[in-house]
Formats: sequence, C-alpha cells, structure tokens
Amino acid sequence: MASAPIVEVDPVHPQPRTIERAAKVLEDGGLIAYPTDTYYGIGCDLNSKKAIDRLYGVKNRDRKKPLAILCPDLSDVARYAKVSNFAYRFMRQLTPGPFTFVLEATKLVPDMMQSKQKQVGIRVPQAPLMLAIAAKLGRPIVTTSATDMDGAVLTDAKAIKEALGQRLDLILDGGPQPDEPSTIVSLLDDQIEVLRQGKGILVMES
Repeated sequence: MASAPIVEVDPVHPQPRTIERAAKVLEDGGLIAYPTDTYYGIGCDLNSKKAIDRLYGVKNRDRKKPLAILCPDLSDVARYAKVSNFAYRFMRQLTPGPFTFVLEATKLVPDMMQSKQKQVGIRVPQAPLMLAIAAKLGRPIVTTSATDMDGAVLTDAKAIKEALGQRLDLILDGGPQPDEPSTIVSLLDDQIEVLRQGKGILVMES
C-alpha cells in the first residue's frame, strides 16, 4: 500500500480545495491525519463502520475503549448525545475549545463507538480546518490522537507519515503541534466531573 500524501494546509484559514479533498477521502471510507487545537488527530467518517474498525487497528486500541467524535458545531451535538439544558449551557461556554464532553449517546452513534454504559465523548474543537471538513462531510468525524504503535504522540506531519503513512489515506500538514491533550469532562446526570485535565481550563461564568 502506498504511503499517504502530505498536503500543506493553513489550519486557521484552510483552502476550500483541501477541505473538499479531505471530506471526499472521509466519505470514501478513508482515514486522515490533521492538526487540531490540541494535537494531531486521526479520524474517519462516523457512518463508516469499516473505517472505524481500521482506525482502531491503526491505534492498536482495545475495541472496548470508545473513540470520541468531532462535531462541526454545538448545534449538531444533540443529534448524537442526550443534551440537557444544563449540559448545553455548560458546553456553550467552552466551545469551540480543547474539551471532550462525555454524554449519553443517541442511537445515531454506532454501538462500536459507545462505551458499555452507552456513553460517547464529543468534541467541538477550536480548529477551523476540522470544523470546516466536518461541515463539508455533513456529519461528525470519529477522532483520536495521532500516536505510533507504542502510544507515543506524533507532533508533526513528517513523523505521522513515517509511523503511519501506509495505513492512512491523507495527511494534512498544519505545522508542528504541541503534545497537549483535550480536557475530558463528564456531564452525565448534570454533574460536572473532570476525568482528565488537559489543555482546557474550566472557567465558569457567574
């Protein structure tokens, strides 16, 4: 299998042609790597179970550990998770941003994407490139951090190509990214619980 091509992209003002190309790769069941507001991610179309299975393989990840999904806008989240008024108000303060919110999943989320408790992690990142690609695709992108087979975070496009190039279909090069994970926040039962402290800092409006 040929190694995935690298395409340079402006992550803040992405070129429309690049957005269309990436969305087409996803729609065709491919895997892409991309910069976000935390670190490089790898993702696929939420509607492609074959691609999701490939993504688990690339990550060498236990199938019982769910992957997160990236939504283009906060208004899309309620289609894929059960969002109370409390959860919506909370997320509105922090999106787009470096947070992953854990909520109860709806039936639109494939079973293989849910935890045993029927929960799903959802992101609306401060990443214009990825929001545009998800919007062009018309549905969320299954997303996970770009790591090698040993779990080490890959912080630039060249490293991703060397480690994973033959298992991906497109690599979007937005320059080096720091190794900063998102902050994971559970909003289940209208309770705020930080499950992992990452780049995002909780600042609540009074």
